[in-house]
This record gives sequence, C-alpha cells and structure tokens, in this order.
Amino acid sequence: MVNPAFLLAVPLGLAFIVPLLKFLAPKIPKFIPPLALLFNVVVSALLIPEASEEPVVSSIGGFSPPFAINLVAGPVGVLLSAFIALIGLLVAIYSFDYIREGAEEKYYALLLLFLTGATGVALTGDIFNLFVFFEILCISSYSLVAYLGDRSGVEASVKYLIQGTVGSSFLLLGIGLLYGQFGTLNMADIASRIEATGSTSIFIPLVLMITGLGVEGAIFPLNAWLPDAHSSAPSSISAVLSGVAIGIGIYGVARVVFTVFGAEPVFQLLAIIGLLTVLVGELSAFSQDDIKRLLAYSSIGQMGLIVFGLGIATPAGVTGGLFQLLSHGLAKALLFLTVGYMIYRSGSMKISGLRGMSKVTPVASFGFAIGAFSLVGLPPFMGFPSKLMVIRAALAKEELLFLVLVAFVLLGTVIEGSYFLRIVQVLYFKNRESDSKGGYHLLPLSGLIPICLLIVLLVIIGVYPGLISNFLSSAASELLDRTGYITAVMG
Repeated sequence: MVNPAFLLAVPLGLAFIVPLLKFLAPKIPKFIPPLALLFNVVVSALLIPEASEEPVVSSIGGFSPPFAINLVAGPVGVLLSAFIALIGLLVAIYSFDYIREGAEEKYYALLLLFLTGATGVALTGDIFNLFVFFEILCISSYSLVAYLGDRSGVEASVKYLIQGTVGSSFLLLGIGLLYGQFGTLNMADIASRIEATGSTSIFIPLVLMITGLGVEGAIFPLNAWLPDAHSSAPSSISAVLSGVAIGIGIYGVARVVFTVFGAEPVFQLLAIIGLLTVLVGELSAFSQDDIKRLLAYSSIGQMGLIVFGLGIATPAGVTGGLFQLLSHGLAKALLFLTVGYMIYRSGSMKISGLRGMSKVTPVASFGFAIGAFSLVGLPPFMGFPSKLMVIRAALAKEELLFLVLVAFVLLGTVIEGSYFLRIVQVLYFKNRESDSKGGYHLLPLSGLIPICLLIVLLVIIGVYPGLISNFLSSAASELLDRTGYITAVMG
C-alpha cells in the first residue's frame, strides 16, 4: 500500500532544499519542482485503485484516530492531489523559459510550498491541519503574486494578504469554537458527535468556517482580492491561482458543509450563493478590456457554477460540480499560459492590443480558443459534459427554485460566450497593425509542451467523459456519505 504522506513529505522537503541547490549550480533549482510533481502524479495514480475501494487512512505518530494526525486519501483526496500535481507539473515546465526575472530559486521553492499546501488541504483528516495547510497555500500565494516586485504586484499582494488574513482568522475562530464544544479536531470524530448537538451552538462555527474558506474560494461577496491578484501576478502563477487555489477553497467549503456539519439547511443557500457568484463574475468579465482581469472575473463565475452544483446536493449534482472544478482548472490554466506569451509578444494586456495575434503566436492563439470554448461549454470540449451534468442535475430536482436558478445559469453562460467569442474574433479576424518584436513567433518547447497537453486533455475528456466520470461519482459519494467517511476513519 502506498502511503499518502509521501504526497506531502517529498514536495515539502524539496521546497526547503531548492534554495540551497543554487549554491551548487544555478540551473538546478528549476528542475526540482517538475521531478517532485511528477512523483506526486505517479503516487496519486497508484492510490486510485485502492481509494476507489476504500479510503486509505494514514495515521502519523503511532496513534489511531481521533488522537493521531491523519490523512484520508479517499476518492476526493486522491482526485484532487493528482489534479494539483498535474497542473503544478505543467506550470513548472512552462516556467523554465517564462520566468527570467528575480530569484528563480525562491520562485520554485514558493511554488512547491503552494502546491504542498493545496495537497494537504485535500488530504487532511483534521480541521486544525486543514488550517495549517490552508495557511501554507495562502502565504505562498501572497508572495508569488508579488514575485516580480513591481508596484501593481505588491499592491495586489497586500490586498490579497489583508483579505486572506481576515478569512484565515474566521476559519481559526470556527475551529476553536468546535474544539471547545467537542474536545477533538478530527473531522470524522466531530461529525460523529455533532448530530447530538443543538443546531444553534454549531451555527456560528459553521458560518465562520464557510466565510474563511470562501475568501480563498472567491465566493461572492468575498472575492474582491481576486481580479487584482490574478492580473498582477506572472501568468504562470495566475494559472495555478485560478486552476488550483480557488478550487481548493471551494473543496474546503464542501468538506466542511458535507462531512463535518452535514448541514442540509445550507445546501439551497449554497446553490443561491453560487448563482449570484456566476452572475457577478460573468457580468464583471463582460465589461473588461484587460485580458487577465477578464479571465480573473471569469474564474469567479466558474466558481459560482461549481458551488451551484455542490448546492444541488445530489450524487449527480456533486459529481457535476467536481467535474466542473476539473474542467475549469484545466481550461483556465491553458488560458493563462497562452495569454502569458501573447502579452509578452504584444507588450499589452488590453484585448484591443491582441488583435491579429493568431498570425504571430498561432499555437498560443489556438490554445486560447480551445480553452475559451471549453469554459463556455461547447462540444466536443471538456466543459460541455461538466456543464451539462450540473444543469441536468438541477432540472432533476423538479423544484421551482432550481428551475429559476438554471435559467439564470444559462444566462451567465450566454454572457460568458459573448465575451470569449469577442476575444477570439480579435485574435483571428482583426488585422495586426504592427509587432514590435518581429513577425511569426514559435513557442519554446517549455511552453509548447504544457499548452499542447492541456489542449489534448480538454478534447479527449470532452469526447470521452467516461474516462473520469465513474471516479468522480465515487468522489461525490464520499462527500455525501458522512457515515461511510466516519466508519473509514474511525474504524
């Protein structure tokens, strides 16, 4: 049996070694993250068959739960750890040529810490270590946003830091209140005791924890930090912030609501909040002329759709929400990676400055179009089955509320389609007046590999969604089955 602790120990250990390797050879540090993340991809793949049968519970310190610190590698945890490692691996390869400024060894060390924190949130089985790994993720994010050291990046990082710290404080307060009531930090142990407790006494910690995690998850109205952070960070960092960080925030909300509290009265509220997040994100994106801010607001809209799917709280709805989380992560990573090269070539982040870029960077422009079509939900791309699954699950509820919500979700999709088609039109059907860096530009191999792999994944999974839908169903069942989770962890 593979121990899931390796998914944390290896990248965490290497994150502290990377800065030291600079003294041996300046070029070594950039090769460490791809090796560490490739290791995590392989370990996660090896855990999939075992996790499909029963969650793999790893206890640290020689004690058994609830006294031990434990990791729970169930279908959800393994799915997310593989996803985080894959996105991280592609971004690390992309960074070979893209990151040329600043102390590169610090960049790669922070990237490893960021991905370790995200993996830890996905795998941890107790709420205090949820906070610890969440803080590792957030603090690394603040530093990476300000990596270039320019005015806009530092300002965005400070805004992100202030709002993220408030969110972390809410999360810690909620954890403290739960520990005060139950005397335990183990999620399964709390879940087994919480049903006998009055709803009033757990309402405040529930709200505090949802709010704290919702800041990172960019849930409306807690998403004010995101547009500045995504638009000011290097495009490689924007890719992991949008593809990984905010998705992990949403996962944290789902784990707390479904597993720890089993808060059924909150489910419909989540669906409504998800719809509001969709509309706010898409309407804000529609009015943008800065391409990276547009993609940032688009991420807010996509998070709303994921929350909406989770709020349906049926196996089909949660499966669709998780499918949408993966679909968004891959597509948005592709969009930010392609935009990074287009901005470099054009010297502008304005959409109007990207006119005719298909003739200058044809691979990047093609990748952008594929990512955009997938986010909109056009077949045969991955976004089509994920969105369809969420909408069908909502309609299957046969409730007036969900019928109305679906109508507004479709309205959000129309708005999303209109601004993405506008950008594709600018890339392909507008003539470029001049190009200060010369004519035709071929992407370097380090940029070509991740972009092409992301395109292939979006197409293959879009055509054959069954490749992952069964495992996604198992992941949804794990989130919805509190009793099974408690039994697996507590024995």
